[in-house]
Amino acid sequence: MTAESLSAKGFARESLAVLDRITESARDEVARAAELIAECVRSDGVIQAFGTGHSQAIVLELAGRAGGLVPTSRLSIADLVLYGGDEPSVLDDPLLERESGVAARIYDLAAPSPQDLFVVISNSGVNNVVVEMALHAKEHGHRVLAITSLAHTRAVPAAHPSGKKLADLADVVLDNAAPRGDALLDLPGGGSVCALSTLTGVMLVQMTVAEAASLLLVSGERPPVYVSANVPGGFESNLGLEKRYAGRIRRPAS
Repeated sequence: MTAESLSAKGFARESLAVLDRITESARDEVARAAELIAECVRSDGVIQAFGTGHSQAIVLELAGRAGGLVPTSRLSIADLVLYGGDEPSVLDDPLLERESGVAARIYDLAAPSPQDLFVVISNSGVNNVVVEMALHAKEHGHRVLAITSLAHTRAVPAAHPSGKKLADLADVVLDNAAPRGDALLDLPGGGSVCALSTLTGVMLVQMTVAEAASLLLVSGERPPVYVSANVPGGFESNLGLEKRYAGRIRRPAS
């Protein structure tokens, strides 16, 4: 490793190279993921996005943001408190995402419709709650789109009692191309620094949304897309679009 590689310039160079690669390597999977999203929107479904830890950044990229699709809902472990009546102290447990039964409760609180699509995001793809969410969604007949690191998930053992990992359960897998452990730049003497999965996850989400919007337009349906609430009339326009999905999408303060 050179001094230049462990630098702002080095991270920019290495991460941009990965982003450039996935625009080509993920092309077929992005097209398949876009079909799932477009079909969900056409059938009056909602895209239910779920992740824990830093994967919530990718959830936020998909659900409820300017330029994004309106029929999207953010699922979270915090729903146990916000909608399930649990005491806020339950969120103090850093291992909550590994407990059995948590995902099933989050699913039940969301009360999804049969046509809803689940997008489950996890870099490792092995924590109990993400695997359980994918299993629960599949058992209830939903399609599942996973965003995960295949390099990482293939390098670690399954943690769920089923022996399954997130990638094993998904109808479509988008590989975020992050290395095992996520960090991109090697440190002298071992270890690494600067996580990659958020950058690549955002790229995959926006590529997929763009393709899905194109598919909807081709089929004669205008994509229901959010306008920034910080431009004149944007907030009012968004409220009008959200009426179609009243009671089915959540927009908590964040």
